[in-house]
Amino acid sequence: MNHHNSLAGLAVALAVSLAQPAKADEVTPPAVPAAIQVPAGHAPYLVGHAAGTQNYSCVPTDAGVVWQLYTPQATLFDDLDEQVTTHFFSPNPLAPAEFLPTWQHSNDTSAVWVKADAAPYTGTDFVEPGALAWLRLKVVASVAGPTGGDALTATTYIHRVNTSGGVAPASGCSKPRDLGKKAFVPYTADYYFYREAA
Repeated sequence: MNHHNSLAGLAVALAVSLAQPAKADEVTPPAVPAAIQVPAGHAPYLVGHAAGTQNYSCVPTDAGVVWQLYTPQATLFDDLDEQVTTHFFSPNPLAPAEFLPTWQHSNDTSAVWVKADAAPYTGTDFVEPGALAWLRLKVVASVAGPTGGDALTATTYIHRVNTSGGVAPASGCSKPRDLGKKAFVPYTADYYFYREAA
């Protein structure tokens, strides 16, 4: 009986150990248009499913008044619905006057800042109508968390894909009296984080 129990325990332990790599398995890169493919030598290691808002303000320009994005506000979850990162704009640590898209890890608070290094992709072969463009973003700065956490610091590129919603409103910002209005537009997207391939 004891022998049977130890065998059963061994079988369970073996099954668990075999299942472990699947949780941290390699992330499959998303299908994206050629124009925003990540360069060779980089592989995805993390994917987050974002839910939040794209936040716009009605501002003056030379051409009149327009909606302008001033920050996204989103939380990214993994496939187990556990929070992975938060996403917002914040000052670039290398040039504090510059506000850039930022992701901060939920556990160790490591963070990365990015700039687009390819034109936003809006083709309807990939992007659904009324959704945000798909993006390839290059990391320009990263910092470890206060206790040395480095979950995000190796990130080299981020893809924003599978977007839904989030575009600026079609109305409500056309006259000087609209200046200062805010619009919080719900959106979802998948963000794939890449690092140099081993």
